[in-house]
Amino acid sequence: MDTKHADFAGSWYPGTAHACERDILDFLADPLIRSVPGREYRAGIVPHAGWFFSGALACHVFKTLRGKRKPDVIVLFGKHLGPRDPATIMVKGGLETPFGIIGIHEPLALALADTLNLTIEMASEAPPENTLELQLPFVRYFFPDVPVIPLGVPPTALAETLGREVVRLSRDMGLTIKAIGSTDLTHYGPNYGFSPAGTGKKGVAWVKEENDKRMVNHLVAMNEKEILKEALTAYNACCGGAAAAVVAAAKAMGADKGELLGYTTSYDKRPDDSLVGYVGMVF
Repeated sequence: MDTKHADFAGSWYPGTAHACERDILDFLADPLIRSVPGREYRAGIVPHAGWFFSGALACHVFKTLRGKRKPDVIVLFGKHLGPRDPATIMVKGGLETPFGIIGIHEPLALALADTLNLTIEMASEAPPENTLELQLPFVRYFFPDVPVIPLGVPPTALAETLGREVVRLSRDMGLTIKAIGSTDLTHYGPNYGFSPAGTGKKGVAWVKEENDKRMVNHLVAMNEKEILKEALTAYNACCGGAAAAVVAAAKAMGADKGELLGYTTSYDKRPDDSLVGYVGMVF
């Protein structure tokens, strides 16, 4: 089987099944992350920093999405892409995780690639990419034996089309899906060349209370066009295409509002002049 190697295992997240499960159980005990009523959620937003910084938020999103009915496919939207980059997809093979290989759902992936003329990536040749890989152990843990479709989504109007189309095609094929959009929020400080509010506590407050707050509000309101606009002009989502795509997919599946599970920043874990914002949300 053509397989994507786990490039970040053992560094950004644990490299063994035992250590991954230990972290997951610790994440689930985190009292700072909000629980939501027992509804059947269809989609979510997860961060993709190392598990030390944002693993608890991502973990709770996957646990909330698990629900009572196992889906046929998990659709993953991610990748750090610009407006001129093509949308990408893997259509066959598998993805390595410490819990074992996750298969790619070939029929739905091929249908999506053909319908939208997406750029096809070979699993074994795909470069290291943290936005999707850091979600894979959670997929395997909470949705064992469920295949995935890994998609790279640029921050353009194609994101909305892609989100809607994957829902339409899955319905036409009699498949149930759950969708995940992977994005971090503002990357602030000298490490990222972006400090419009200065350094220190003033900069941290601006990130939390203004820049990230606007993006979180657009995600809750499920406003794809504002998500894309903000990501490109305010730099408060590093994967605006993925966020817009999952919101469009969630709408197509009947969602009308996002539920915020939690928000945090790397500063809350390790104070520094450079920081990144993270959000966990379900639809």
